[in-house]
Amino acid sequence: MAASTSPTPLLLALLLLLPALGAAATLPPLPLSTESRWVVSADGRRVKLACANWASHLEPAAAEGLARRGVGDIAARVAAMGFNCVRLTWPTYLATNATLASLPFRWSLERLGMVESVAGVRVNNPALLDLPLIDVFRVRGLCSDGAVAELMAMASLETNPDVTLRMRMQAVVSSLGEQNVMVILDNHLSKPGWCCSNTDGNGFFGDAYFDPEVWVDGLTRMATMFAAVPNVVGMSLRNELRGPRQNANDWYKYMQRGAEAVHAANPRVLVILSGLSFDNDLAFLNSRAVNLSFTGKAAFEVHWYSFSNSQEWSSGNANQACARITAGVTRRALYLLDKGWPVILSEFGVDNRGVNSNDNRYYGCAAAVAADLDLDWALWALQGSYYLREGVLGLDEVYGVLDWAWCKPRNATSLRRVQALQRPLRGPGLAEAAPYTVLFHPVTGMCVVRRSLAATQPLELGPCNETE
Repeated sequence: MAASTSPTPLLLALLLLLPALGAAATLPPLPLSTESRWVVSADGRRVKLACANWASHLEPAAAEGLARRGVGDIAARVAAMGFNCVRLTWPTYLATNATLASLPFRWSLERLGMVESVAGVRVNNPALLDLPLIDVFRVRGLCSDGAVAELMAMASLETNPDVTLRMRMQAVVSSLGEQNVMVILDNHLSKPGWCCSNTDGNGFFGDAYFDPEVWVDGLTRMATMFAAVPNVVGMSLRNELRGPRQNANDWYKYMQRGAEAVHAANPRVLVILSGLSFDNDLAFLNSRAVNLSFTGKAAFEVHWYSFSNSQEWSSGNANQACARITAGVTRRALYLLDKGWPVILSEFGVDNRGVNSNDNRYYGCAAAVAADLDLDWALWALQGSYYLREGVLGLDEVYGVLDWAWCKPRNATSLRRVQALQRPLRGPGLAEAAPYTVLFHPVTGMCVVRRSLAATQPLELGPCNETE
């Protein structure tokens, strides 16, 4: 099928291109850049970003799950589930507020009354417990336990702080390479907490906690901090701009400035720009293009959940609802693909318990569109639970791909469905299969297989790597 942004209805079986399944994924030649609508490696071949969102922006200002499992164990699980990328969220104040950045991880948990989490980190990640939060961020979720020990040993050396920082970065890079996981740093909000609402003070430039000058400073600091870390391949400038202050003129003024600041500090990384209205709206770019001094490094992102269209999913024909809603997402964001810009579906996901009927209707539609357009994406979310979310200790994340204990996939069927979208289907440097050789069933993430040449033998659904 040709790449197109025309509306795609919810199909019983979606016909698409699928190259032969290869060996286990390895890191592409880095750094990444863009070629028209595609993200490509240093050798010009398509790289499909198949990411999991890992929340690190809530009140503790540390990656979720470190009280449940060792960082090396979590990173290994990310890779084993087929994700080649983590969209790692961070709050601006972690980079700009010295008091927060230097706060020991233990104290960050204790000040919030999380005694059990302290005990969990002591068991699972003892080397991280007394590190400052900014050092936990550099290490968290990205390195093996051996690399953490190495980092701690090097951090204890009496040496120039800049040299020590480089050593720490080398330890993280080494462990990232072991797991073949790329990282996109996502500036999720300014003040640590749960995101998002129109009135939380983090929504748009000029809000209570969203000083544009502090934000640019934070982006610059974070980009500089990771400039020597090749596996940090992208930076998302801001998550879900929103609220009564939002307007296109300020979007151009500040987002272009933020993009230039990141690129100046770290020209290796992709710079990812989000839209308005909770990252649902990039339509204003149709009449006025973004103006940047650099090329080949910019992309856009969009979010898509069922709750944005609850009424439409809950009533009427699901195929017709899919066509209408997809047309709206295309009109507001996906049209940029045809204009030669990568558009990353940087948040999508469902209640993995399977009990939300709107989510169940939505997912088949979103998966069909993601496959048809071969989108880069980031699933919400990796985390199975939180230290603290909206005042609740140990809150279960039903959208999490991992279970509450971070021990195993929450729902094997849901994981299999998203794994069907992890491989690139087409793009620069890929040998495309002939059209219509694979019939993909988006609701299950499986493909039509034929077990026998006999005309009486029925077709059935099975793993996509077993199809002809």
